[in-house]
Amino acid sequence: MTRSATFRSLHDPDLTDGYLRMVGDGDEYGATELAYALLDDGVPAQRVMVDLIGGTQARVGELWAGNEWSVAREHAATAVNERVLAAIAVRAQAGTRRGAPTRGRITLACVDGEWHGLPARILAELLRMDGWRVDFLGASVPGPHLITHLHQTGPDAVALSCMIPTRLPRAHAAITACRAAGVPVIAGGRGFGPGGRYAERLGADAWATTAEEAVDRLASDWPPPASPEFPTDYLGDEEYTHLARSRPQLIETAMSRLAAAYPAVHHYDEQQLESTLEDFGHIADFLAASLYIGEPRIFTDFTTWTAGVLIARQVPASALRIGLRLVRDQLIDFPRATETLDRGLASLPATD
Repeated sequence: MTRSATFRSLHDPDLTDGYLRMVGDGDEYGATELAYALLDDGVPAQRVMVDLIGGTQARVGELWAGNEWSVAREHAATAVNERVLAAIAVRAQAGTRRGAPTRGRITLACVDGEWHGLPARILAELLRMDGWRVDFLGASVPGPHLITHLHQTGPDAVALSCMIPTRLPRAHAAITACRAAGVPVIAGGRGFGPGGRYAERLGADAWATTAEEAVDRLASDWPPPASPEFPTDYLGDEEYTHLARSRPQLIETAMSRLAAAYPAVHHYDEQQLESTLEDFGHIADFLAASLYIGEPRIFTDFTTWTAGVLIARQVPASALRIGLRLVRDQLIDFPRATETLDRGLASLPATD
C-alpha cells in the first residue's frame, strides 16, 4: 500500500484493511502516518474521523463479538484509534487557524456507566471544527458531577452519549436533571434506539443517530422549541423496581440452579464461571432496561446478539435458553417481565 491516497480510497478495502491491521497490531505511528497521508491528499478531516476511525472501530467490535479478537486486542486497538483521532484533531485545528468559538459552549459526556467513549470523542472533535467550545467530560460521568459542571460553566447545550441500553435509566436521570438546570439536551448513540426514539421517551430536547447529524442539528435550530412532556408513568414501575432491587439475589439463585439444569457447567473452569455470572448480570440489566422503557425489542435484540456471541465461542444456544428460563422462573408473578423473557426465548435459534 502506498502513502498516496484519495478520497475514494476511504472505501478501498486495501486501505481500510491495512489501517485495521495497524490498530490491531498496536502500530500507533503507522496508523497516524496513514491518516496524515489522507489529509495531505485532500481528504477532509471529518471523513477521516467518521469513515476511517469510526468505521474501523465498528469493525473492531465485530471482530471481538465473532471471537476473532481478544478483549485485550480490542482495547489496544481502541487506544490506538483514540490516539490517531487526537493527532488528526490537532492537525486539523492547526490547518484552519481558527479563532474563538462562534456557536457557543456545549458539554459532552457519556452517561454514568457508559464506557464506550470513542464515538462521543469523535463528536467532540466534529463540534469543535464546527465552531463550538466543547467541554468533553469523557466516559461514565456521574449525574451529580455533570450537573455541578453545568452550574459552573453555564453551557448552551448538553450532548449525552449512550451506546448500551442498560444505561437508559441513568440517562433518564441525567436528562431530567439537565433540563431542570435549564440546559437543553441532545442525545445520541445506539443505546437510545433506532432513530433515537428512546431519547424522546426520556425527555431529551433533540436526538441524533450519527455524530454528523448531531452537528447539523445543533447548527440549524438550537435551542429547539420546548419539547412536549412525554408520558412517563411506566418508567421505573413496580416490576422494574423489583428487578433492580432483587438483581443480586436473582443472579445468585440462577447460578445456584444452573448446574442441575445444565450439567456441562460442572466442567467449567473459573474463568468460564465468571463469564457465566457476568452473562446473568447482562440478562438482568437488559431486562430491566426493557421494562423501564416499555420496549421488549431492547431485550430481544440483546438475546439475538448474545446467542451469536456465545455460538462464536462454541457455547450452544441451549445454554442461553436455560439461563433465560432460570431467570423467568423467579419472576412468574411479574407479567411484563415474563412476557419479555418469553419473547427473548422465542428469538433464539431453534437448534444449536
